Amino acid sequence: MELSDYIRILRKNWIVIVAIILLALGASAVYSLARTPLYQSSSDIMVSTQSGSSSAELTQGNTYTQARVNSWVELASSPKVLDPVIHELGLAQTAAQLADDVAVSSPLNTTVVTTTVTNADPNLAADIANAVADSLATAIDEVETLPDAPSPVKVTPISAALPAEAPASPNVPLNLALGALIGLALGIGVAVLRTVLDTRIRSTRDIEALTERPVIGAIPHDPKAEARPIILQADPQNPRSEAFRALRTNLQFLDLEGGRSFVVTSSMPSEGKSTTAVNLAIALADAGKRVVLIDGDLRKPKVADYLGIEGGVGLTDVLIGRANLNDVVQKWGRRSLYVLPAGKIPPNPSELLGSTRMTELLDGLARDADAVILDAPPLLPVTDAAVLARSTSGAILVAAAGSTHRNQFSGALDVLENVNAHVAGVVLSMVPTRGPDAYGYGYGYGYRYVADETPELPHAGNTGMRSNRRSATRARRSA
Repeated sequence: MELSDYIRILRKNWIVIVAIILLALGASAVYSLARTPLYQSSSDIMVSTQSGSSSAELTQGNTYTQARVNSWVELASSPKVLDPVIHELGLAQTAAQLADDVAVSSPLNTTVVTTTVTNADPNLAADIANAVADSLATAIDEVETLPDAPSPVKVTPISAALPAEAPASPNVPLNLALGALIGLALGIGVAVLRTVLDTRIRSTRDIEALTERPVIGAIPHDPKAEARPIILQADPQNPRSEAFRALRTNLQFLDLEGGRSFVVTSSMPSEGKSTTAVNLAIALADAGKRVVLIDGDLRKPKVADYLGIEGGVGLTDVLIGRANLNDVVQKWGRRSLYVLPAGKIPPNPSELLGSTRMTELLDGLARDADAVILDAPPLLPVTDAAVLARSTSGAILVAAAGSTHRNQFSGALDVLENVNAHVAGVVLSMVPTRGPDAYGYGYGYGYRYVADETPELPHAGNTGMRSNRRSATRARRSA
């Protein structure tokens, strides 16, 4: 991943990261407050040689004491030093237990021995530190004294231990800082893990990583889409309307062999394929194109409901020979848009859509119209869209941002490939307009072209069409 990918991950998961940091800070605060405050006091002694008048003797004596200082540090934690301290102060501890509270050290290249004692009572900590220093001085004098000879070393107290005014532990600022750093690391780790494990398509970059087919449209998310599916009519200046016009422009510039008929489908339901098909057809008609919109979803048809037209008779009736095409095709509005509803739901949709009559119908409509748009069922649950895609110029695959999974999208592409159908392009719907996955809809203008009275679509054999709602109603009654 590139740096921009990590930045996008942080922007997308900043709430999770902040929440984990706050949890870590809270845990650090609870840990710090739950611990008993401990105080530290230190006393220092210095060991030197007692004899020597020349510089050589002094240097030799200093070397001797430096060589022995590590032994004295170890001696400070022994019962020989600590037992007298326990007896003197009346402590209810053993030498081993007291040794856990006593830390003895010596700075490098010095003969100074520092005794640091940690205890919950600051006064007792100071008393123990002073007692240990005195006991250590006595012990050093004993162990360094040779028989029938004075001790070669001299122990001199440097500083006495005093009661500490503030506890040394817990260090609340340090604990909180460590908690924040740990929380930040965990938050970033969780954010990266969520991104790696998230299989949903979020942006056009995810689609480009899955297929070489062009992304010909990105439709922004509209929270009112259910109430106004035909956005080009409800709000022509909406950014969503402009996105459909951009889709129309991209579609017109596709280099396709044959006619201009397209199947609009998706991998799974509720990805916006029907609204995409309807709005795309309207956008093409607004540009002066003669467009035929066919509701090829013979399982859950929606086009008639979206456009507010009679849908009792339609494609099914034409395919089974119960109605003529010119009796059921309806002209919608003042545009050159002709709509063929789905009609009654048949028991065998796939067989009807894959019939020779359906192929002949599409061929005839493609000759008469500038563009034919088919709304088809999703690819993974049923095979209808794959059957239709073979008889058209190409399939437009719709994927919903934040909803469609990569395996579902790849599976839909595989279905189309298996039937040798051409994928004209991919449309990403429901794209967020804010946040790291936003496509960038920063404009709010739009335009609307409404043609005057448009001529009837020329008749081509038995595929002639006339726009007449009364004709559709009469065909439904006769059926």
